[in-house]
Amino acid sequence: MFNENLYIETDEIEMFYKKVSENVRNLREENKISQLDLALAMGIKSVAFYSNCENCRYGKHFNLEHIYKISKLLDVDISKIVY
Repeated sequence: MFNENLYIETDEIEMFYKKVSENVRNLREENKISQLDLALAMGIKSVAFYSNCENCRYGKHFNLEHIYKISKLLDVDISKIVY
């Protein structure tokens, strides 16, 4: 059942984005792949945009499509990225 009284703080969402970004960075580095190479493989033409997502700068973060592509490209279960 849906909990109507549940309120999710903005800080909690920010921490989630930061954790996802940290997980992506760690997995990318473990696979010895550059930001540029992963960005291009994902179809992202701007390494600056990718870098901003990976570092949670300027309000940028990975969306669901990005996370799905990263999991496929790095051959990891999506749970390794979001948890």
